[in-house]
Amino acid sequence: MLNKVIETKLPTSSQLQTRIAPGDFLDCYTVEASFPPRRAAQIITEFPDWARVLLMLRRIITAPFGLSNDGPPAADKVGPFPVEIETANELIAGFDDKHLEFRVSVMSQNGQVSLATWVHTHNIGGSAYLSAIMPFHVLIARDALKRVAAADTQ
Repeated sequence: MLNKVIETKLPTSSQLQTRIAPGDFLDCYTVEASFPPRRAAQIITEFPDWARVLLMLRRIITAPFGLSNDGPPAADKVGPFPVEIETANELIAGFDDKHLEFRVSVMSQNGQVSLATWVHTHNIGGSAYLSAIMPFHVLIARDALKRVAAADTQ
């Protein structure tokens, strides 16, 4: 079904699999689309206005805690996220901050694009932060894949 985003398991071929430890957060959503990983990642990080407002609020709320909002400097980024791994089928981006480590995986295979998010918290602040953003994360991730599918049909 066009633009239907489904929650799924992280593909076993994802290089993100090597990071997963007990207690880590991991989710994965998939949609029918044929973009290569980098193009899909670019669409995913072209946030709509409503998501930009949420990110701006995040910036204001987290500023007193010294959390990174733009990610560390890097020669290769998609949106604010430094690219760590890129293959023909997968792009992994993200960074480590003092409260948590996170990576996103964008995979393209068999006519589907998957977006997975992995988070390893370092402390209670990271756990609290993850709990607070979770409803927004799900909305942003699902919307991002809907936009990937819609762009694929144009």
